[in-house]
Amino acid sequence: MSQTDTVSATPPPSSKWWQWLGVLALIYLLICAVGLIGTGFEEATGGRAKELFSFATNPYVGLVIGIVATALIQSSSTVTSLIVGMVAGGLPVAIAVPMVMGSNIGTTVTNTLVSLGHMRKKNEFRRAFAAATVHDFFNLLAVVIFLPLEIMFGLLEKSSAYVAHLLVGGSSLSMSGVNIVSSLTSPVVNAIEASVRLVPNSTASGVVLVLVGLALIFFSITYVGKLLRVLMVGKAKEVMHRAIGKGPFTGICSGTLITVFVQSSSTTTSLMVPLAGAGTFTLKQIYPFMLGANIGTTITALLAATAVSGPMEVPAMQIALVHVLYNFFSVALIYSLPFLRELPLRGADKLSRLASKKKWYAAVWIFGVFLLLPLLLIALTTLF
Repeated sequence: MSQTDTVSATPPPSSKWWQWLGVLALIYLLICAVGLIGTGFEEATGGRAKELFSFATNPYVGLVIGIVATALIQSSSTVTSLIVGMVAGGLPVAIAVPMVMGSNIGTTVTNTLVSLGHMRKKNEFRRAFAAATVHDFFNLLAVVIFLPLEIMFGLLEKSSAYVAHLLVGGSSLSMSGVNIVSSLTSPVVNAIEASVRLVPNSTASGVVLVLVGLALIFFSITYVGKLLRVLMVGKAKEVMHRAIGKGPFTGICSGTLITVFVQSSSTTTSLMVPLAGAGTFTLKQIYPFMLGANIGTTITALLAATAVSGPMEVPAMQIALVHVLYNFFSVALIYSLPFLRELPLRGADKLSRLASKKKWYAAVWIFGVFLLLPLLLIALTTLF
């Protein structure tokens, strides 16, 4: 790369101010979008959200919805923000919890697909595919452990409710009467709602509000990711290279921090796959970084939850906290117990060795986890 290319690749200081303002404007737009989805979902369902989602009262179906939606959209941030909006519109938290778990599995398809770009070189592909699928194995293991706990004890629903009440209601720490974010976004949200309500049918206007909100979420998350990558990826790579080799705790922290910076776990985990393929980092070094990305991606739903005020403020914050607590508990439990910690590493290593010898193993894994597993879960719910 020439010196001219290097200079042109780095934004001048003056343009950075505009880019940071763009990031703030897009985050503002994201928060507005969640408010629109909450109102729209409530209007479209006529306050009967629970009946509308009665088919998802089985937690396995909720899990499938999360897996498939995130695998198709390729963004857990978008899906969890949408779920926050739906809860604000009346979707019960108990139904939404498995959806959040499913979004964790669905988002891993991106870096698994990225690893396929190394298929022509056997050893390189083995390392890259192992780095990608260790994320898959970890998230599958987390669901196997925490979904039964949620079904039996409501672990995430109850713990997130406790924290949500501390943050936004039901205690002396409540900020529910001073929702600054909601006050700042209400002019834009009210203006869009007023224009959409020109549609005579309330159900139709609710559907339009949901679609407008979803389109704004897509737009804001896509472009905030692009801007942050321009602003932060160079620094993120520097942090990553410095931190990953220093131990598991530093790796988890760097994965969390970088994902908060670039607002996309798919981006941060996909950055690691080529580095793993090249042999820059070992699978054991990359593993904690992937887990940190799981925690870092939860910031988007928390931002989205700040859009909600009124009686649904606590449930909206609660489902955002479910995402945080689920990923935190998963990392804390699985990584702290040696016999659990080794399972994703062994699974990824074994699968990558098979796939490097016979490429159809990779295809079976991708279709099995992201297509056949959801179909199997739906089939099982019809039998039991």
